[in-house]
Amino acid sequence: MNSINRYYLPAEQWSRCELELTGDEAHHCVRVLRQKVGDWVVVFDGEGRSVKCQIVVLEKSRVVLEQDGPLEMQERGLAIHLCQAIPKAGNMELIVQKAVELGVASIQPLATANTVAKANSKKVQKWQRIALEACKQCGQNWLPKVSEVAEINSWLDQREKAELEIVAALDPRSEEMSQVLEGNRDVASASLLVGPEGDFSSNEYDAAIESGFKPVGLGDIVLRVETATLYCLSVLRYTLS
Repeated sequence: MNSINRYYLPAEQWSRCELELTGDEAHHCVRVLRQKVGDWVVVFDGEGRSVKCQIVVLEKSRVVLEQDGPLEMQERGLAIHLCQAIPKAGNMELIVQKAVELGVASIQPLATANTVAKANSKKVQKWQRIALEACKQCGQNWLPKVSEVAEINSWLDQREKAELEIVAALDPRSEEMSQVLEGNRDVASASLLVGPEGDFSSNEYDAAIESGFKPVGLGDIVLRVETATLYCLSVLRYTLS
């Protein structure tokens, strides 16, 4: 955990010398963390940039920060896009949090034939807040966007493709993950597609594979959804970064 508190300020709200927190970030600074004038903090813009600042004005709904250090730019590196069928029992919250810690570039929640959990815009907003809090905690300066829930078949037809696309698959067409990654070590972007507890339907597998996703197996042990997702993200990050 970082020893200095971190706050998010969108890039379009940055100025040369002083930065100003309002809304939820100001509330968190003043009411939750009870920071004082003179405290040192870090501000990041969600696009890789961060800077050390000192609090110079502290009001109920407004915090003014003076930049006191060089602007730092965190490299993006491999862009991993998580395409996740929504799991039940609130496990999406855990997946979002840990996926951010593992450096994903974006998160696309999906509805499939076997998806049990329902999600609306409020739920997506909650997942986005979880992503932001994870960025603050782990020192990640790139804030992944959590997109609105999409139906898998329409999403497959409209998505922006990555250089490498894999689907975690309980399917006879699956290859070993290590073999697929070995031949794709130089890619700059990768998409990971993971199904729900009841797995993808055969038609959904067919559609995903026909659209470019390579089916990969995860070994002999059947993993829970959240375990499979975090395992795959870890392997992708370790092997391709």
